Amino acid sequence: MSESKSEPLDLVRLLLDEKIHVKLRGARELSGKLQAYDSHCNLVLSDAVETIYDTNENNELISRNKTSEILFVRGDSVILVSSPSDE
Repeated sequence: MSESKSEPLDLVRLLLDEKIHVKLRGARELSGKLQAYDSHCNLVLSDAVETIYDTNENNELISRNKTSEILFVRGDSVILVSSPSDE
């Protein structure tokens, strides 16, 4: 009986060259195409859209988007990596 050892980052490998969704510390989210990653969960995304959430003076939730052609994400800020939900 052969056992295949699977690591959590093996699942990220399946998402290479696919669009992903990343939640980050500091009320930020990213969407983009995963180009590369490493064992520290550092990520390189292309065609990235960063959504930053904040509140205004009336305590209403506001968001703003920033786009980047290519983006490096430091792994210690990553909370969650997933494929985007079907729309």
